[in-house]
Parts: sequence; structure tokens; C-alpha cells
Amino acid sequence: MTEPLFDIPAPPVVPIEGETRGFPVRRIFCVGRNYAAHAAEMGNEVDREAPFYFTKSAHALCLSGATIPYPPGTGDCHHEMEFVVALGAEAYRVSEADAMESVWGYGCGIDLTRRDLQGAAKEKRRPWDLGKDFENAAIMGALTPKGRFGEIGAQALRLTVGARVAQEARLSDMVWSVPEIIAHLSRFYHLAPGDLIYTGTPAGVGPVGPGDHMRGEIEGLVPVEVTIGAGD
Repeated sequence: MTEPLFDIPAPPVVPIEGETRGFPVRRIFCVGRNYAAHAAEMGNEVDREAPFYFTKSAHALCLSGATIPYPPGTGDCHHEMEFVVALGAEAYRVSEADAMESVWGYGCGIDLTRRDLQGAAKEKRRPWDLGKDFENAAIMGALTPKGRFGEIGAQALRLTVGARVAQEARLSDMVWSVPEIIAHLSRFYHLAPGDLIYTGTPAGVGPVGPGDHMRGEIEGLVPVEVTIGAGD
């Protein structure tokens, strides 16, 4: 067997509410423009023919409770609060009716975006990677098993920055439901245990800076919290 030239970090592990075991993260998929009001505030329309996606490296994941440096290379870092789906079984070319069988649980997540870099990429019709996939860009709270959370419905979602409520919505406001997302995404990927799906953010996204404390909540889930420190 070929010996590795050097060691690389192990996959990040997300805590599970009330358990000593953790959820190892394999990949992170993110759904774009899944709340109509957010699409509108960004000057876009929802594509109602099919959802679309971008990805983040698993090593962009940051656990709740951390203080992280302000991201390098940007002067306009934005918060995006999201409902996150954690997969615990394989899903490939599954139907919407069978899609939920692959779901292990759910959590609160915050997608950080270098908005200025994303905007520059959009103008040149280039990929969003610099704007979306960077260290600490996928903040994640502890996961709750699917059965303990119950059915996805009109649970309230909220993000506060300091004492200010920045984002509020309900999960029922999503354009594409979780079964629709999984079924569609599984046409293009062999989804597997350890995959996370950030299901999109509602209206109210905005900039954060050094000293800002964010707290994201969804009814029935463990909150996610993070503090922005000084630049690296």
C-alpha cells in the first residue's frame, strides 16, 4: 500500500444533541435562492423549474460556540441562516416519496458569504467558490435526530446579530421542500451518510463585522452561535 506523503485533518464531526457520538461530515451541499423574499432582495428571481446548488468543503465547517477571525480577502462578509439536513443513508436517483428515508437528522447552520467576491464572480459569470467556500464559512450547531424533531412544517427560523433580529421566516416558506431537494440532487450525486444539505436562507441577509455575535434558532433544534473576531 502506498504511504501518504503527509497527514491531512480528519473529517469534522458535528455533535449530536444528548449523545456522546458525533456526526462525521463528508460533503456540504447548499441550495441557492430557496426563499422567494431572499431572491428578491438580491435582485434575482426564483428558478421554479429546478433548485440549484453550490458546494462547500467539509473543512469549511465550524462548530457552534466558536470565535472565528473575520474572513480574509473581503470587506463585505454576510450572514445567511439555514435549516440543515444531515443524511444517514445512501440516496441515488430516489423519488420524492422515498427521499426522506435517507435523512438522519437536522440542525441550525449559518452560511457565511464573502458577498463582494461573490458579486464580482457573478458579474463575470464565474463560479462562486471564492465567495462561498472558505475557512469557517459553514457554521453548524448540534444535530437533532429526525424522529425527535418530527415533521418539517411551519417551524420558525430566526437569526439575531447582537440584540437585533436580522432574519425571520418559517420552514414552510421554502420554495423547494426537503424531499424535492434530495430527490433532485440525487440525480447528479450518489448521496451518502455524512452529507449535509444547507437548504437556503430567507430574506434579511446582511454584513457582519468584528465583535458581532450571531445566534440562529429553529423551533425544535439546538441553536447555533458564533462570534466574529478580528481579522487573521
